[in-house]
Amino acid sequence: MRTVQHHAAPRLWKRKDLTLLSLNGREPRPRARAFTADPEITKTAIHLQRLPSAYDGLKIVHLTDIHLSLYTRLEEVQRVVDLANSQHPDLVALTGDYVTFSPAYVWPAARALGRLRARLGTFAVLGNHDFRVNAEEMTRALRAQGIRVLRNSHYALCAGARPLWLVGVDDLWGSFDDLERAMDSVPEQDPKILLCHNPMAIGRAARFGIDLMLSGHTHGGQVRLPLIRSLYSSKLGERFVDGWNQLGGTQIYVSRGIGTVVLPVRVACPPEITCISLRGDSNIPSPSAPSVV
Repeated sequence: MRTVQHHAAPRLWKRKDLTLLSLNGREPRPRARAFTADPEITKTAIHLQRLPSAYDGLKIVHLTDIHLSLYTRLEEVQRVVDLANSQHPDLVALTGDYVTFSPAYVWPAARALGRLRARLGTFAVLGNHDFRVNAEEMTRALRAQGIRVLRNSHYALCAGARPLWLVGVDDLWGSFDDLERAMDSVPEQDPKILLCHNPMAIGRAARFGIDLMLSGHTHGGQVRLPLIRSLYSSKLGERFVDGWNQLGGTQIYVSRGIGTVVLPVRVACPPEITCISLRGDSNIPSPSAPSVV
């Protein structure tokens, strides 16, 4: 259950197909464009039944799909970092696709993201574009900025009697992910947050007892047009295209992300910075209607 304060842009129509983008094509030739508007900041409370009391109210800023490239410029990424820092997060979660197409963007993207500030640190996983460009170099660049990159591994936040586990897996598309390895030695009864670029892992996450999964990859569809809906299609339904949903006991939040691919535009699908407040089950309020600010 969750309470939304600032929600995704209103849907103008229903979409039947989940928009998991086919994002491995070449970038088209660039066109000049104006600096984009600031991303929407989506604020939502997510309630976890097993959340230790020490982490009640923990604030997570979730960023994904930066796509530093010809179309998402460095000054835009720096602006996103400033906006994320203005939320004063306890923890920053990065869920992949920091660059597009060229390895020349790897270190500039990492240095920009290295300016993120959070009390408990910044944690990251890699996306399909990071693997396509150079996964090892992307990992080195992020770690050089003090960002903890979870490559099929986990990290325990220990502020009280029970830890809160952060689990991270590599991208699914190249079969680089290994959730079983990432979960090795993590106690079954402890609460777990999974960082995974692609929301298609939700089924596996539910089988492994993940409490909350944070993903990107879809861009929320990126281009939403009346009648023909999104320009992109996928095998999954619309449940996991953007925002909050749930499968079994596993909740998921899919962010629309920051950048663009294939087409250098967004239509009816603005970029998003997600600010999540974790709440314990005992603090679940009466549901409230989503609102857009």
